[in-house]
Amino acid sequence: MTHVLILGAGGHVARHVIDRLVNTDSIRLTLYLRDTTRLNDLNTSRMNLIEGDILDSQKPRTAMQGQDLVYVNINGQEDLIAEQTVMAMQAAGVKRLVFIAALGIYDEVPGAFGRWNQRMIGPILERYKKAARLIEASDLVYTILRPTWYTDTDEIDYTLTQKGEPVTGTEIARKSVADLVVKLIENPRLHVNESLGMEKPGTKGDKPAFKN
Repeated sequence: MTHVLILGAGGHVARHVIDRLVNTDSIRLTLYLRDTTRLNDLNTSRMNLIEGDILDSQKPRTAMQGQDLVYVNINGQEDLIAEQTVMAMQAAGVKRLVFIAALGIYDEVPGAFGRWNQRMIGPILERYKKAARLIEASDLVYTILRPTWYTDTDEIDYTLTQKGEPVTGTEIARKSVADLVVKLIENPRLHVNESLGMEKPGTKGDKPAFKN
């Protein structure tokens, strides 16, 4: 059985992941989030729930014990969260990490969309850049995902780009990101030590279509 810790389990992408894996007998989920009441509509009888702050000095380290893979999908203080996660995983002897970062951390978005993306999330990018550097410099077996702008479209449709390759698509469905996370959990040998851009084909533009 594969034991998986989800940090930020109350998020939308994480919820799609949970819904996909909840009935998988070979996977045991531990869900870590600030407010467990956000999952009141979910049958959590087959899961472990932990309520807490990821930046707590001890609780995340305790949650890491016995895990095989850690999936992190949290907004805010991303560099500190990455640092805390890396240290907690190393202390617990857990190696496999899936980390959701942000598009643009390698200046990989060209043209008008790249400039728009920088204007929208410039300060956030600096934190994600530091987070990615910390993870890439660690001894962990990681996969960093860099989705473009989220939609709630009910679809799974995406292409991947490697670090160093340009990203031109402006949108991606949350379900698409969740699909890749599920694949990484089910097969942890996929995309080892890679940083992947994620975009929906055919969405090239100066900005996402849903942004006026």
